[in-house]
Amino acid sequence: MRPLLIVISAPSGAGKTTLCDRLLQDFPEISYSISCTTRPPRGEEEDGEDYHFLTSESFEAHVQAGDFLEHAAVHGARYGTLKEPVRAAFAEGLSVLMDIDVAGAAQVRRHVAGLPPDDPMRRGFVDVFVRPPSLEALRERLEARGEDDAPAIERRLRNAAGELARAGEFRYQIVNDNLDFAYRELCAIVEMAGGTA
Repeated sequence: MRPLLIVISAPSGAGKTTLCDRLLQDFPEISYSISCTTRPPRGEEEDGEDYHFLTSESFEAHVQAGDFLEHAAVHGARYGTLKEPVRAAFAEGLSVLMDIDVAGAAQVRRHVAGLPPDDPMRRGFVDVFVRPPSLEALRERLEARGEDDAPAIERRLRNAAGELARAGEFRYQIVNDNLDFAYRELCAIVEMAGGTA
């Protein structure tokens, strides 16, 4: 399989994390892109495994140097994906999976579009949007998860509506109505893009 840069976005609760976890489990040649953040570690999170935890100064230095594929401020902290680890994975023949929001995906898409046509990252770029069957189904999933209070669920649903409005920016869209079926669709996209289908 040729190296791919796989960008997956979805509204919170659409099942993106589960799909990404299964993909990483079944495709050992796909590595997970670890984001940088300025927020402090939570719980058992480890530097270099869950995130690269950076100071605000260090993060800003990377921004000024143009080191990020994408970066954004979210809930008072900054998050970003460094270009260098992606390039290093490609050099080893590995694909890279990025689990990022639609705004981050748009930044990566712009960066990749500016690369030479024969650049491996441009040739191997694949972006997938995972849709819930409906906003009502998404509400039920978020309520069943039991992680958020009512105002947080409403905020997530408002965000989801905005994200769904940008789904057309992605080359591929998958409706996650049935997890196994959605996963088979995702695998088919990856195998086709990687030249193994």
